[in-house]
Amino acid sequence: MPKTNVTGKRLFVLDTNVLIHDPSSLFRFKEHNLFLPMMVLEELDNNKIGHGEVARNARQASRFLDELIKGIATQDIAKGITLDLHHINTEEACGRLFFQTEALTHDLPEYLPGNHPDNNILGTALALQQIYPETLVTMVSKDINLRIKAAALGIHAEDYHNDQVIEDADILFKGYQELESGFWDRHGKQVDSWIEQGRTFYRVTGPDVANWYSNEFLHSSDDAGFEAVVRSTKDDEAVIETVRDYSSANNKVWGISARNREQNYALNLLMDPEVDFVSLLGMAGTGKTLLTLAAGLEQTLEKDRYREIIMTRVTVPVGEDIGYLPGTEEEKMTPWMGALMDNLEVLSPSNQQGGDWARAATNDLLSKRIKIRSINFMRGRTFLNRYIIIDEAQNMTPKQLKTLITRAGPGTKVVCLGNIAQIDTPYLTESTSGLTYVVERFKHWPHSGHVTMTRGERSRLADYASEIL
Repeated sequence: MPKTNVTGKRLFVLDTNVLIHDPSSLFRFKEHNLFLPMMVLEELDNNKIGHGEVARNARQASRFLDELIKGIATQDIAKGITLDLHHINTEEACGRLFFQTEALTHDLPEYLPGNHPDNNILGTALALQQIYPETLVTMVSKDINLRIKAAALGIHAEDYHNDQVIEDADILFKGYQELESGFWDRHGKQVDSWIEQGRTFYRVTGPDVANWYSNEFLHSSDDAGFEAVVRSTKDDEAVIETVRDYSSANNKVWGISARNREQNYALNLLMDPEVDFVSLLGMAGTGKTLLTLAAGLEQTLEKDRYREIIMTRVTVPVGEDIGYLPGTEEEKMTPWMGALMDNLEVLSPSNQQGGDWARAATNDLLSKRIKIRSINFMRGRTFLNRYIIIDEAQNMTPKQLKTLITRAGPGTKVVCLGNIAQIDTPYLTESTSGLTYVVERFKHWPHSGHVTMTRGERSRLADYASEIL
């Protein structure tokens, strides 16, 4: 790499795991320059074999690099390559990409052998600091230990943050908000109301309306018990509708009533045919799976709105993997679907009339209308008029959830369930989980809704354990 003047810009040394994590990261550093050590290309080559996401991303990163250097002479590569691919949004990527084209001498300590890939990259970063003393050389890596070693050697190191949807999980969209005291005093004179097919609507105009989203729920801070859902927004005007009370015995869903405000909001979204995508987020015992399954059975078997229920989840074990599971796809997935079986027991009471024969007939009917599928075989499929439940969605990457959600055909509803506090995958965090991603990206769409559930209804033991353990 020639001593090109890079003063005023930062020089980022990319680790292999950044490219594998996000192949388009090459185009996410705006005006700053990038440097790829030769060891990174070696590791990309070693990871490109296979059918997993790591191999796919490694191959995609290699394709991007190939397109960037296509038609460029060898002597020009050493001067840096413009990060310009027309089919990638690179309007902000105006820096240059440098490859390691010569051996760089460095003072790597003896206790860090240079033949180890990570240490080789550290040595390259040290050498670049000596070549460009006036430029901030930064190592970008998803590897925490590598960043720690870099800091110990005096190398500025950062995590790759572009994949983070939000900075903190505490600011994640909840799907509902409390109206401030005095809201109706400020907006009461600008409210129109009407009744349409037994449903009560209000048109509200005012400054607070600009912060509302479609299908977001509103409730008053006083004891008036006002609860509504936003149906449409435009500038400072919104149309809201009073929510249906599913806590009433007259509005049971497959024998289930809402036990708290959040469960009522969830059932309003799950039973609304105009809402195609629902995400429910909450700790264990808040009723996510039970409510979702009850709404699915009601609309599949009673209302005939959907042909069948399809349930899937990522197969990430909590402890050690128990190994090979025999049988068909559905039989292999059954051990992972304990939540489905537990909730079916609640939704199929044992004391129903008809005895064992009636229970067996009911279970047979349910087994024919509820299908268990693995996410490994979803690519290329299209589901028509299905009610799809994606359980444990916090363990999925944004790409995996995109693959599943885009399988939905006409008349299909997709429900994502999860708890971002229980991520079992080592490569995901609360801010990079696919569940966090879809909650934030779908909140602007008028045919989607989200509810964050906080009140546990499983048992007093489960509630106490969630709080103190």
